[in-house]
Amino acid sequence: MFRVGIVALLQESNTFLRGQTTLAHFQQDVLLTGAAVRERYAGSHHEIGGFFTGLEQAGVEALPIFAARAYPYGTVTAEAFATLTAIMRDAVAAAGPLDGYLVAPHGATVSADFPDADGAWLTQLRRQVGQDVPIIGTLDPHANLSPQMVAATDALFAYRTNPHIDQFARGQEAAALIARTLRGEVRPVQAACFPPLAIGIERQCTAESPLKELCAGFDGVRNEAGVLGASLLLGFPYADVAEMGSATLVVTDGDATLAQRYADQLGRALWNRRAELVGNFLSVPEAVTRTMSLPGPVCLLDMGDNVGGGSPGDGTLLAHELHQRQIGRALVVLFDPQSVQQAEAAGIGTRVTLAAGGKIDDLHGPPLSAEFTVRLLADGAFEEPEVRHGGITRFDQGRTAVVETDSGLTVMLTSRRAPPFSLRQIISFGLNPLDYQAIVAKGVNAPLAAYQPVCPSILRVNTPGVTCADMTQLPFHHRRRPMWPFEAETEWTPNG
Repeated sequence: MFRVGIVALLQESNTFLRGQTTLAHFQQDVLLTGAAVRERYAGSHHEIGGFFTGLEQAGVEALPIFAARAYPYGTVTAEAFATLTAIMRDAVAAAGPLDGYLVAPHGATVSADFPDADGAWLTQLRRQVGQDVPIIGTLDPHANLSPQMVAATDALFAYRTNPHIDQFARGQEAAALIARTLRGEVRPVQAACFPPLAIGIERQCTAESPLKELCAGFDGVRNEAGVLGASLLLGFPYADVAEMGSATLVVTDGDATLAQRYADQLGRALWNRRAELVGNFLSVPEAVTRTMSLPGPVCLLDMGDNVGGGSPGDGTLLAHELHQRQIGRALVVLFDPQSVQQAEAAGIGTRVTLAAGGKIDDLHGPPLSAEFTVRLLADGAFEEPEVRHGGITRFDQGRTAVVETDSGLTVMLTSRRAPPFSLRQIISFGLNPLDYQAIVAKGVNAPLAAYQPVCPSILRVNTPGVTCADMTQLPFHHRRRPMWPFEAETEWTPNG
C-alpha cells in the first residue's frame, strides 16, 4: 500500500495591521503533529478531511504529519515561522520515507523574513523529500500565487467557491490525483499565468457576476482532454508583497505547453473583464438609510473591518450610525475583552456604561459610549454542523457578554476575535436573528453562506480600515507596478 503524508500550514497575513501573528495564535487555534491531526480533521468539512477521505477511498494509507492554522491577522513573526517550519521539518523527518505528500498551504501567508512564506515552506519540503516524490495540494483562492509555490509542487487545486464551501471536495480531488500519480496513471505538471491585476474584494463572490461567468470558463477548461485541473486565484489584496494579485493555474497530464496555453487563455479572460472587477462602494449613511426600507433582517457587511481578512473586529462605524439613527432592533459583534470584564463585574440585568469597541487602533471608528443593560454572560465556545466558509466546525470567542441599549441596539462583546462564518455565533447565545432589522457581519463574502438563509437583504458597506474594499486607498510599497486598478493605464498580454 502506498503511504502519503499530510502537511498543512494555513494563515492569511494582513500586512497593514500593526499587530503580528505569533506562535500563540497558532497554539490557540491549531498546532498539531501526528495522530492528533487525524483526530482533529478526519470527518471534517476542511480539505484535510478531504485528504483523509480521498486517500481511504483510493486505498492509500494516510500518514498525518503536521497541521498548523491561525485566524487571519498580521504578518507572522520571524520567530513563529521559524518554529513552525522547524516542527514541520522534524515531523517529516520522523515519518521516514513516504511515497508522496498532500499539502494544504493557504497561499497568502507572509512572515517577517519570508514575504512568500508559503513558497518558502513548500520549497523546504521539496528539498527535504526530493524531486521525485509527488507533492500535491490545495490552495485558498485568496492565495497570492507565486512561481515558487508552483515550482515546489506537482499540482495545486484552489477552492472553487467564495464563500469557501468546497474545501472537502478539493481535498478529495487532490487525494485522488496523488493516488493516480503513484499508480503511474498520470504525470501531473502545472503552469500559471500572472496578469498584473488585483480583483476588488467586493467583486470576489463566485456566485455573482462577473466571477460567475469567468468561473464557467474554468469549468470548460477542466473538461478539455489532458487537463487535470484549472484554478482561479483571486488574490489577497491586504498583503503588501510582490506576489499580491490574481493568477490562473492549470494542471495537465504531462504536457507543460498545454498547461501554459490554457493558463494564459484564462488569464486573458480575466484581464478582458478587469473593469468589472473593481467594485462598488456604498457609504455607511447610505447603507443604513437603505436598511430602513428593506425587508429585514438586513445583513450589513462591514468590509473595512473584515475579521476574515485579518482586521481587529472592533470597528464601530456601523454601530454608531445604527445607534444614532435608532432604526429599531440591530445587532453587532465587537471584539472587546475590556468591556466583557466590565459587563461581568456589573452582572446580568444591571445597567452599565460602556465604551464598546474602537480600542485597537484609530482606523475603524471610536468607542461607542452608551448605557447598556447586560442581558447575557457566557463562555464563547460553539460549533457549526453545516458546511460553511473555511470548513471550520469549532469556534471559541472567549468570554462573551450580550448587552443592549434602550433604543434596541444589541452588542455581543467577545474576548477573542471571531469571524462571522457561522449563524451559531448568534443563536448559540439565545439570540434570534429574525428579531433584528439589521445585523452587522464583519466580512465581505465569507458570511454569505451563514447569513443568506435568514437575511433577505444583504448590503456590502464601504467602511474604512485595514480591509478597506477600495484597495487603492491602502499604503502599498512592495506590490508589482504597473498594476490594475492602481495604474489605470496598465497594458498587458500573456507572456508579453
